[in-house]
Amino acid sequence: MSENTNDPRIVRTMHMLREALLELMEEQGFERITVKDITSKAGLNRGTFYLHYADKYDLLEKTTEDMMQGLRQIAQTFDPLDLVLHESPDTPFPFTVRLFEYFGKHARFFSVMLGPKGDPAFSSKFQEFMRVHLLDKFNEFHHSEDHVPVPWDYLTAYLISAHLGIVQYWLEQGCKHTPWDIALMFTRMTQLSPIQSAGLKK
Repeated sequence: MSENTNDPRIVRTMHMLREALLELMEEQGFERITVKDITSKAGLNRGTFYLHYADKYDLLEKTTEDMMQGLRQIAQTFDPLDLVLHESPDTPFPFTVRLFEYFGKHARFFSVMLGPKGDPAFSSKFQEFMRVHLLDKFNEFHHSEDHVPVPWDYLTAYLISAHLGIVQYWLEQGCKHTPWDIALMFTRMTQLSPIQSAGLKK
């Protein structure tokens, strides 16, 4: 069904349904939720729900896709060369600031989806986003396995897990640090080894 998503009333309705979904997921997990639960939480009737979504799975899928589309748009501004040439330990990568600003703006969604009661498939989807849209862009700088200290597939696995962990921890802590501050930490951890980041020296 085609609908005018620029209509403020429709935008508000969809926002209410998506917020209700996230609140319920945070409370009880996705599987136990019904459409009736969602509409009751949003203060809307079921007829209104079915004007926009086929079922709760459709609501979750479209909500997730909208969030991922926003990430993909930010990823289009990512140039690995900017990271390679960035030398200052006192200023964050501009791209990283934009990324954390997006996470902060949509903190409710990401904290729920990456939390214990979120969609288990989302973590895999998020990791795939990092691999395809960010780390794979380094391939142009990547040389033969004979000339690198760590095999590329292991390095990629490490970076994805580490970066996802930073995002999750920041969200779990209620985004206490600003996007700029957490981006600066991220930049320093990227430029320095874990040992150097801990302040340890030989």
